[in-house]
Amino acid sequence: MTTTTTAAPERTRYYTLQQFFLKQGSQVMRIHEFWSKGCLPVLTKLHQGPIIVLESLVAPHMPQVAVITGYRSLAEIEKVQSTLHAHPDFQKALAEWERDPEQPYEHYSTSLLEATDYSPEIKPLDPPPKSPRIFELRTYHSPTLRQLRALHERFAGPEIKIFHRVGVHPILYTSTVYGANQPNLTYLIPFENLAAREKAWAAFGADPEWIKVRQQSIERHGQISSIIQIWLYRATAYSPIR
Repeated sequence: MTTTTTAAPERTRYYTLQQFFLKQGSQVMRIHEFWSKGCLPVLTKLHQGPIIVLESLVAPHMPQVAVITGYRSLAEIEKVQSTLHAHPDFQKALAEWERDPEQPYEHYSTSLLEATDYSPEIKPLDPPPKSPRIFELRTYHSPTLRQLRALHERFAGPEIKIFHRVGVHPILYTSTVYGANQPNLTYLIPFENLAAREKAWAAFGADPEWIKVRQQSIERHGQISSIIQIWLYRATAYSPIR
């Protein structure tokens, strides 16, 4: 008698974070047209990993559209991107997006993020939400790599348990491989709405265990997150994960 074992699915190890910085006017409508009708229909045929398309609510530069895409390996990123850019439907959509006399965006940036060992897999809700959720993107910059390791240890240990108890449920934890403000921990949290976000963070800040854990962390390692950057987004209606 022989037995077969089912191999565990490969984890999503890398994420690209694309941020398109726009100005008020036709750029906003045009980028949504490009992603919803041009790029995404091709990308989702080529790639089965998680994709989230977001529009800014509160950010240093507004308006803004951000796209987070998950991959299993660096080789997969290269393969998907090269196939996407060679696809005739993508090339047609890109040409249409850039045809207007006004440029399609002011500028854009791309960061490569590596998922931590304690990061969950991003999956769509079943059933999907009735309306797009709010997504909070947080980046914690650490002064040194040693302190970044301590920050990850705190998150992987007591902090996530406290998060979940008060209603904060991040779906992604990463370190930036290529991008700004290194070294850092960047994570993404969905909320049903802004009121739910305010309630959860208020509960977290007042939690006695969190106050104790934070003080112990500072005593051991110093201030391990010296700068915090926060962006608030709403998932677009056409985002595969919303």
